[in-house]
Order: sequence, then structure tokens, then C-alpha cells
Amino acid sequence: MITEIGHFSLILAFIVSLCQGAVPFYARYKMGEQMHLLTPRLAIINALCVSISFLCLVWAFIVSDFSVALVAEHSHSSKPMIYKISGSWGNHEGSLLMWIFILSIFGAALALTQKAMPVLHKSTTLGVQAMISAAFLAFSLFTSNPFERLTSAPIDGNGLNPVLQDVGLAMHPPTLYLGYVGLSLAFSFAIAALINNSVDKNWARYMRPWVQIAWSALTLGIGLGSWWAYYELGWGGWWFWDPVENASLMPWLAATALLHSVIVVERQEHLKSWTVLLAIIGFSLSLLGTFIVRSGLLTSVHSFASDPTRGLFILAILIFSIGPPLMLFAIRGPNIKSNGPLQLLSREAGLVINNFLLVCASITTYWYILSNCSRNCLWHKNHCGTSLFYGNI
Repeated sequence: MITEIGHFSLILAFIVSLCQGAVPFYARYKMGEQMHLLTPRLAIINALCVSISFLCLVWAFIVSDFSVALVAEHSHSSKPMIYKISGSWGNHEGSLLMWIFILSIFGAALALTQKAMPVLHKSTTLGVQAMISAAFLAFSLFTSNPFERLTSAPIDGNGLNPVLQDVGLAMHPPTLYLGYVGLSLAFSFAIAALINNSVDKNWARYMRPWVQIAWSALTLGIGLGSWWAYYELGWGGWWFWDPVENASLMPWLAATALLHSVIVVERQEHLKSWTVLLAIIGFSLSLLGTFIVRSGLLTSVHSFASDPTRGLFILAILIFSIGPPLMLFAIRGPNIKSNGPLQLLSREAGLVINNFLLVCASITTYWYILSNCSRNCLWHKNHCGTSLFYGNI
């Protein structure tokens, strides 16, 4: 019964997300300003539904409900409680649900805070956030259902991967996802600002705390992953410079540049266009990292390369999240004016150079990952006679 409640709540969250994404734009079309007040309420309802769904999955792991396929595959009745709980996100379906859970919590947090933020801007930001949520909810429901039942439940489960049975790994995914998903809110702020033509110091002041939270969580998440790899698999070993960890390094570099830029916009109203672009790029790199981890392009001890079809679904989300926003930026970006010219010998000029170096480092990391992807695909073709995406060649 608990499992069915979790599945139903996930479906309900998907419907609420679609409504939440549509309301701000419908209100804008109908000139109904009062309708914008509905968006924060829908964000809270969405968070409640996803929270219920996620807690139902965790409960299934706690009580060792082996009638749920995910529990049977990734848990065991004799495991310590911490590994039963962490087993709920130590797999593709569960970690995706945790991603959606954190995404909804960020939306609800914005809805409940920053009361001074204009209703139109908050509603539009939450509307963009809801579109992201709806895309990942569709991904979960249609390709990666965490509540799939088994026709005959086994006596016991397969257990969690022994390499992942570690306190560091239990804490690593939640903190890392806080960083990934936190960048989604910065992305939503940027798109909303482009839609409303409201890139100013007030916009930067409202966005800055969320960028700081995302950057801090991402830093902690990467640090925990590296610490685990160091003592578990050894300094200088393959996994300490794991391609999957590099995938999380790219958005961290972009987030570092974004954090500096948004402070400049708040204080001096310089680097406005650059800040908007970094917010778009930062979350796009988060999605790119998610795609790489779940597509089978990389060999890693903690990647989720179980089904290339899932990688194609994330690739579609990635294209949709990059293409239209960049087009919108190309249209609205030239109209964003900074407060006077940028002095060559100034703190702001130094930050521009710093951001340029960070972006170059991110591109270098991406090139390294791309070379690993190419070698991995070539190995599959030579040794297995198959392509990671297209089956037999």
C-alpha cells in the first residue's frame, strides 16, 4: 500500500508541475496578475507530493519490502540501517527520485521565502523551475519507475554494491545533488529575468543566496567523493581522478564564476549579460554531467549505465534546456545594459579574467571527459561488437 501511495504521489506531482509551469505564462497572456499568486502555492503542493513519494521509497528500503524490484536489487535484510537508507539512492531510479525531491524542495523554499521579491518575478521563476521538474518527473515515470513491483517477491535482496557501502558515499550523492539542483534555480532566475527584462541588482540580490547554497553543496559533494576514492581505492588510482567526478567539476567551475559575477551585478551592476549566460551554462553542465553518468558513455564505479535509452531521454532534456534558453539570450541579451563602462584596472576587470580562466578550465575538463567517452565507445565497438547507443553494429 505504501508503494502505491508513493507511485500515485509521483503521478500527482507530475500533473501539479505541468500546472505550475503553465500558470505564470497563462496569467501573463490574460493579464491576470492575481493568478501569479497561485504559482507559489502549486510549488508547495508539488514539494509535498514528491516528498511523500521519496519517503515511501525510503520506507520500502527500511522495512526491506522485496516485492519492490528496486529494493530487491539494491538492498538486503541484514544490512545496517544506514546502508538500507542510502541504498534508496544508490541506484539509477532512486537517485533520480532524490534529484526530483531536492528540485521540488528548492522550489518550495523560494515560494516560502524572499517575500519582498516581486510576485511576477517569483511566479515566472517558479514556472521555469516547474518545467524542469515536469521533465524529470516524466523521465522517472515513463522510463525509470522506482516503484515497479515484482510478481513474486524473493526471500532476500541482492544487497548494495560493496564499494558503495561507506558513510562517505551515503552522504556524497545528497550533497552533490544539492549543488546540481541548486544551479537549476539560478537557471530559472536567469530565464525569468530574460522573459521579464529584469536583470538588475535586485534580481542579483534575490538569486545570490541560492548560488551560494549550490556552490557550497557542490564543493562539499565533490570533496566527499574524492575523500572516499582516496581511502577506498588509493591515491593515484584510476578512480581518484574518476571521469564521473570530473563531470561534477565542470558545473563547479561555472558556479564559481557565477558566484563572483552575481556579486558584481548586485554591487556595481556590471557583468549582467555574463551572469545570465553563466547561470544558463552552469545548469547545462549539470545536466551534461547527469547525461554522461547515466548514458553508458563512461566506465565508472558509481555510474548508472544500465540503459542507454535513459541517456537519450536526458539528452533530449539537455537539448531542450540549452537550445531555447540560448536563443532567448541571443534575442534579449543585447538589450541588457551594464551601469557604465568597465574600467580596465578594476576589481571587476580582474573578475572577468578570473571567470575566463575558470571557463577555460571547464572546457579543458570537458575535453578530457570527451576523450574518455570516445575511448570507451571504441572499446565497446572493438570488444563487444556493439555501440553503447545503437546496439549491434
